[in-house]
Amino acid sequence: MTSTGSHRLEPATTADEREMLDGWLDYHRSTLVWKCEGLSEEQLRSTPLRPSGLSLLGLVRHMAEVERYWFREVSLGEDLPELFSTSENLDGDFQFTDQDTWVSAERVWQTEVELARQAASGRSLDAVSDAASHHRGEVFSLRWIYTHMIEEYARHNGHADLLREHIDGATGD
Repeated sequence: MTSTGSHRLEPATTADEREMLDGWLDYHRSTLVWKCEGLSEEQLRSTPLRPSGLSLLGLVRHMAEVERYWFREVSLGEDLPELFSTSENLDGDFQFTDQDTWVSAERVWQTEVELARQAASGRSLDAVSDAASHHRGEVFSLRWIYTHMIEEYARHNGHADLLREHIDGATGD
């Protein structure tokens, strides 16, 4: 991998499949960090794209939930308590109180990223989940989960890019 600034590493262009998937997923994780760097708590909480309730803080909380859900709950079948969203409040990751801070959200997200890495470590990309681990009873390979996670980050990093541009004018890929 080569550095592109702000702690992001470009994924290798000739890696094997696993290294390529890990590289792209880490690249997108680092991109989200980069989009949040240097902003105040108020800016990270702001929702400048009205009527949308999107915020950078909410995106980080959401991605913590997504990491946890796909790599641990679905892939490993772990039965884990909810982080932010609940069945009664599906958008809880984007709704927070004054007690919910950037520091705590980033810590939870980074913890979930590390636990996701551990959950995938040493497992075959062909490993499949138990059908009971997904709410629709579907089975997913670890390869599918990696691909979905890259897509999920890419989509939300686009949102983060728009949010950041509206917050302070900063742009970049």
